[in-house]
Formats: sequence, structure tokens, C-alpha cells
Amino acid sequence: MYYLYHARFHSEKAAKKSKKRFTEQLVEEKILSKDQLAKLQAYILGVPFVDLQKEKIPEETLKIIPESVSRTHNIVSFRKKDGYLEVAMLDPEDLETIDFIKKKSNLEILPRLTNEESIKAVLGQYNKSLESEFSDLIKSETGGVETLKEKTGSSGEDLEKAAEELPVIKIVDTLLKHAVIEKSSDIHIEPTEKEVVVRYRVDGILHDAMVLPKQIASGIVARIKVLSNLKLDEHRLPQDGRFKIQSEGSKISIRVSILPVFFGEKIVMRLLPEQTKVATLGDLGFRPEALKKIQTALKKPLGMNLITGPTGSGKTTTLYTMMDILNTPNVNISTVEDPVEYQMPRINQTQIDAKIGLTFANALRSLLRQDPNVIMVGEIRDNETASLATNAALTGHLVLSTLHTNTAAGAIPRLLDMKIEPFLLASTLNFVMAQRLVRRLTSEKEKYFLAKQDIESLEKYLDVPRFLEILEKEKVIKAGAKIGEIPFYRPKEGVDKKSAYKGRLGIYEVLEVTESIRKLIHDNATTEQIQKKAMEEGMDTMMEDGMVKAAQGITSIEEVYRVISE
Repeated sequence: MYYLYHARFHSEKAAKKSKKRFTEQLVEEKILSKDQLAKLQAYILGVPFVDLQKEKIPEETLKIIPESVSRTHNIVSFRKKDGYLEVAMLDPEDLETIDFIKKKSNLEILPRLTNEESIKAVLGQYNKSLESEFSDLIKSETGGVETLKEKTGSSGEDLEKAAEELPVIKIVDTLLKHAVIEKSSDIHIEPTEKEVVVRYRVDGILHDAMVLPKQIASGIVARIKVLSNLKLDEHRLPQDGRFKIQSEGSKISIRVSILPVFFGEKIVMRLLPEQTKVATLGDLGFRPEALKKIQTALKKPLGMNLITGPTGSGKTTTLYTMMDILNTPNVNISTVEDPVEYQMPRINQTQIDAKIGLTFANALRSLLRQDPNVIMVGEIRDNETASLATNAALTGHLVLSTLHTNTAAGAIPRLLDMKIEPFLLASTLNFVMAQRLVRRLTSEKEKYFLAKQDIESLEKYLDVPRFLEILEKEKVIKAGAKIGEIPFYRPKEGVDKKSAYKGRLGIYEVLEVTESIRKLIHDNATTEQIQKKAMEEGMDTMMEDGMVKAAQGITSIEEVYRVISE
């Protein structure tokens, strides 16, 4: 009791300071798990707790509550019997919503407490019906859509008319809504000779979503051009635009890229939620030791912190999370980005525009006259930007930026190739971090142990004895355990990979620039030499970090191999 009292006192203070709910703070500090908290809340409220993650709900019961109401109020109907309707909700004290459902359904409502995972799982059952809804829409509405190629000349007026036709509007709206519900990061609309293929990128993997008839391709392109304020009659040159939508209670900015291809125009749309809650570094997947290195570096008033990795590896998300940590009233944070992906309060964000001469270098040069404490440069692309960023870090600014290299150690020779003097780089660099994103395994996973051939394959990627030491240090295994005795996890046999994985987290290597690393930089050391020294000083490689998470059952070995080899 004494412990709980003091834990509560500490958590309440921390919650007040971080502006988080007290319950969120309890979970974050691991005083209670999410399940324990939910069951405790159910006990206090005097209502049963239900877990619906594996529950298959009859469609007629599910649809008693409209999907829009379910998503807005976090309430789902899961059982109907003898004039009673059992509903699972996050807030059983929401009497207004309960009363609304009672009047609409003409049934007595029995509220039950559930968790967010259960709500999400049940809402996913609406998605399956949405696909058939989309199919029906195409069948019923495409008759009103004319093929513009058959029209003489296909003038701008013809295209504008097609864009405003009700069937086309409905199809595009449904396509966007479906992508939002699926939590897609990108939509690909690809014309082929006889049809239009729509693909969604979910958790970094492209999936075929649907196939549309060729006759509506022109109308869809025209509609998206109208929304993005692009030239309707331009089919020969690439075009880039942007528009916003509101779906499921959240605003989403959509970045549009249109490219002429052999069978028409290909569209790629990037979905960027505007009100995304900034995650903590712990949420992103940083293990304690790496987290400590980053937190120490961010407390420094000056220097340069770099994040490396390929496109789509989560670099921007990590940068925004770091800025959120630094974003206090006594600090002026300014950014130069291409494009501005998320809008953050109290941060001065500048989007570059090469067409008018506003490049990274020019914007950064002007930004230095804005009295910034922290500068975020979206990407170091050329020698001039690299030089300006390094000098900014040298003259009393904390600089955050990204670079395209495969490893953390590889960023240092890359900057030296950009004509940064070794002594300048050695004196300004705080840390370099490389990252990738791996998919999380769901409950649809099975335990297995590595066979002899698996161990032989693993030995090609990492030092097994060193890996065992890391696992022991992380308390994943007991001292003396052998690699063949460690349980790993993979998708269950026969389970669709899309169902086996949900959500992503990062795997990282954080190279802290110590005195010995500074000496190597000064001596123009190779990537291999820097990597070796960093590992000697305790740096875990991305492969090692990924394999630790595989041993913890968070992801699979195959998934780690996939992202490292990309």
C-alpha cells in the first residue's frame, strides 16, 4: 500500500508535468499494464470487462450501431438477445451515447468496458463490408461515367465535367475513406492496358486493394487534379499538388504526385494525418541504453545530431519526436523541410520551393538570422547545406537533420565526401543514428526454435556469442543459454501475412561520438574502422537490435532480414 501511494503520488506529479492523463502515466511507467488498468476501471465502475479481439460478431448485430457512431464514440455492439443489446465501450459512463443507441435500436442497452485494442479489432470488421460496398458502388455507378478518350479532343471543359460527375466523386471519396480506415500511408493508382489497379501501402508493404474498370480512369485522374488544384489538360508533364480531407473525425493532408506513364497517368497519394499524437521515443522502439544516449545528446545546447536511413524508414517521425521533447517556451525551434509533413505548435516550419530559389541552403542561411536555438534541416542533400548545418552547430545551435546512408558509421565518410573538414565534423557531431521499420507480430503467431541451418544462416549476419551477451544483459535469457534454446516467433501456418502483422516499430543503431570516435574522424578513418570502435564501446547494430526484438516476440527474424537487406 505504501508503494502504491508513493507510485500514485509520483505518477500524478509526472502526469501534471507532461500534461498526460493520470491513467496514461500509470501505464507508461509500467505501474499497471493496459489490461490491468482496464479491469481495475471495470471493477470501480461495477461493469463487466470484455475482450473482443478474437470475437467474430454477426454483421446484423454489428451494424445496429452505424460505423461513423462506433468510430466517433468508441462503442460497438457485439451481442443481441431477448430485447437486450450488449455494447462494448471505452467510457461506460457516456450516458448520452447509450441513450442515443437505445432510442435508435429500440433495445435495452447493457454497457461493458473494453480496451482500445478490442475496439480496433471490431472496427476492422466494418472494413470487410466496406470492400463489398466499394464493389457494389463501382457496379452501380460506372454506367454514368463516360470514357473521355472517346470524346473528341478531351478538352479541359470535358475533364472538369467528368471530375464533377457524382459517380466519380463517390468512387474517389470511397477510395480515400477505405485507405484511411486501413491506416495506409500511400495510395497508388496505376493504369494498365485494360484496367486500373489500386494499391495501398500499409505498414510499409504494398497490397493490392482493388481493380477498377479502365473507363473511369480519366474521371478519377480529373477528380484528383481538381482537388489538388492542378492543370486538368496537362498530360505530358509530372504534376505535384496537395489537398485536405476530413475522415473518421480527423484531418488528413494528402500529398499528390501525378506522373505520365505508358497507359495514362499514375497517381501516388501520401496520407499525412495532421493531428497525429507525437509518440515518445520509447513508443518508437528505443531500448533503454540507446534511449539514454539520445536523451543525453538532446540536453546539449549545441552540436549536430543525425538520423540516417532510406526513404520510408521513419526518420521524419523520429525527428518530430525529438523536436517535441525540445519544444519548450524558452526555446526557439525553426525547421527547413521538403515538404512540411506534420504541423507542430510553437515551431516555425519553412517549406522549401526550388522553383522560386528557396532551397535548403538558402532557407537555412536566412533561418540563421531568426535567432534559433534548435534548427531542424529535413535532409542534407548537398555540400552547401552540409557546410551551413555544420557551421550552425559550431556557432551555438543544436542541429537535427537526416542523411541517406545505410549505417550510422557510414554517415561520417559521407559528410567528409561533402567537403566538411574532419576537425569541424569531429568537434560538432553528437550522435549519428541509423534506423529501419519492422512490422509488429500480432497474436496470430507461433513459437519455434532455430534449427541447425537457421543458426548457420544467422551467423552470417551477426556475432552469435556477442548477441547472446546482449540478450543476457537485456534479461531476455538466463546466463549460459544457447542460441538453439531461445524461442522465436513467426506468423502461424496458413495465416495471411497481412493479418499476422499490425503496426510498426523501429530498429536502431545509435553511434555516440566519443573522444575515440572523434580521433578516428580527425584521422579520416573508414566506415569499418568507425563501426568496429563504436561496437567495442557498446553500440548495438541494427541487426542486433532487431534480433533482440525478435527474441522478445515483438517481430520475426524474417522481418528483420527483410528490412536490413532492403
